Amino acid sequence: MPPPDELSLFVARLEAIGAPYMVTGATAAILYGQPRVTNDLDVVLSLDDRARAALLLAFPETEFYVPPESVIRAEQARVQRGHFNLVHHESGYKADIYLAGADPLHAWALPQRRRVHWTEGVELAVAPPEYVVLRKLEFYREGRSAKHPTDIRAIREVTGVDEAAMAPWLERMSLRALWQELKERP
Repeated sequence: MPPPDELSLFVARLEAIGAPYMVTGATAAILYGQPRVTNDLDVVLSLDDRARAALLLAFPETEFYVPPESVIRAEQARVQRGHFNLVHHESGYKADIYLAGADPLHAWALPQRRRVHWTEGVELAVAPPEYVVLRKLEFYREGRSAKHPTDIRAIREVTGVDEAAMAPWLERMSLRALWQELKERP
């Protein structure tokens, strides 16, 4: 039997919920750039009460670790940086769910997400490449991990980004100088 496909384990269920979501992080960087190893699936999810109920049904506790509903409610109540994990018991695959909350960049990116064919019968919503680059710039500024500039370069070379769409966010997030620095690197 083939090993479970991480994306399909989570994305088909997220699709069934019907709430706006977008795959981001390393998985989006891989789809827009070049392959590399990643340990989890990062998802931004717009979660209201109806979608929370659907999420709990879509990820049964017999197959997935799902935090208690009270924890999910508490994370929903946070204005920014609400977060929880879903873990597939059999495979150990994990999805980091970041709640859209009132984050203005999430609000901008969710309507811009792209539909990508993954496997037979599985499509997923992926954050726009500009969002992925902006978040990777932010994370690089915070931790200086070499994976972020590598991902950014690959996204620019393979998919490209709309710099005009990024410009207001680069200013707002104080990332313009870092963006210029990374663009000038060989």
